[in-house]
Amino acid sequence: MRARDKVAVGVLRTTLAALGNAEAVPVGEAELRGLALEQSPVGAGATEAARRELNECGVVDIVRAEATERLELAAQLTAPAHADRVTRLRAEAGVLLRFLDDHGTP
Repeated sequence: MRARDKVAVGVLRTTLAALGNAEAVPVGEAELRGLALEQSPVGAGATEAARRELNECGVVDIVRAEATERLELAAQLTAPAHADRVTRLRAEAGVLLRFLDDHGTP
């Protein structure tokens, strides 16, 4: 952010969101239906659930998937009107792939 690299900041924020979503606990059927008012949990944190913890391989897989998604989309955009978008997608993938240097590339 200090370097004002908008491409890097944008792709890192998106990837952090993907990692956060991967840590989310799935909602079951009972939670979707809800409870009667008198059965509702009360108090601070009464409805909180512990998040899943990703191991290093899980994080690498998500970052690799984000980079691969961008490269695949860039390959599909062949019209000259999309040249700027393709350049940005490839730059975003490059940012992510630099983090994967120790873990291989997609």
